[in-house]
Amino acid sequence: MSRTEDHGGERPGNGGSLAHRVPDLGALELLLAVARVGSLGRAARELGITQPAASSRIRSMERQLGVALVDRSPRGSRLTDAGALVTDWARRIVEAAEAFDAGAQALRDRRDSRLRVAASMTIAEYLLPGWLVALRAQRPDTAVSLLAGNSTAVAERLLAGEADLGFVEGLTVPGGLDSAVIAHDRLVVVTAPSHPWARRRRPLAAEELAATPLVLREEGSGTRQVLDAALGGLARPLIELSSTTAVKAAAVGGAGPAVLSELAVGEELGMRRLVRIPVQSVALARDLRAVWPTGHRPAGPARDLLSLTRG
Repeated sequence: MSRTEDHGGERPGNGGSLAHRVPDLGALELLLAVARVGSLGRAARELGITQPAASSRIRSMERQLGVALVDRSPRGSRLTDAGALVTDWARRIVEAAEAFDAGAQALRDRRDSRLRVAASMTIAEYLLPGWLVALRAQRPDTAVSLLAGNSTAVAERLLAGEADLGFVEGLTVPGGLDSAVIAHDRLVVVTAPSHPWARRRRPLAAEELAATPLVLREEGSGTRQVLDAALGGLARPLIELSSTTAVKAAAVGGAGPAVLSELAVGEELGMRRLVRIPVQSVALARDLRAVWPTGHRPAGPARDLLSLTRG
């Protein structure tokens, strides 16, 4: 039976959003397939949908446009004159959508070709290497650059658009950043075996720790932030150094007691190059966090790296 319905009584308005007046890409692709194969059923199979769904989509498009597009008969389906004209327009729209998709894919490929990571020192030295090896196995074509610094510098890099994902160690999340806790850590007080504290039997009290000059990380680091909060801002620096490795080397060399992440001193404690000094009533636990600019959830390789930190 021939379909020559009169859609003249259904006149779409000219106002409102184009999304309500222009058929979606799926409907336009179906119309192009009908024009190409001459059968609604074959067009439906080509696009992986059922024939009833295809018929419904064509009817919906005809109602939306207010004109008949396809005549069906036992010999197949053919376009009406209006349908042939709409098909020409549809072809241009689909070609533009294909160009749009290709451009978007090129942007994704460019994004996925590199990953810029900014991390505070403890995470950069003791956790990130393992995560990056695992990421390399997943994404061998992604070039990764690592910018190591204190937690303040990490936040600055992210907010300036100079890094895609960051990792910090402080008590708080810098302004303008979203975060997720990825691990937990604890600071420990350590000394060289020759230091008098290495032979003491009683735990250090907060007052004694605060009164003693210490080998410390610089202000702005997550480690210093946690210690200052634990001691009420009363920590006394003997030496301030800008890396965990430098603080550890100074402590091993006998410069004085130091406060470091337990992640950083496992080997030295095991070899008795450093001695862990018990403390009491000092809150030295902290969360390690992944951070990124607010509203910009990690995507591509940054998302994959974030997933690996939780594995």
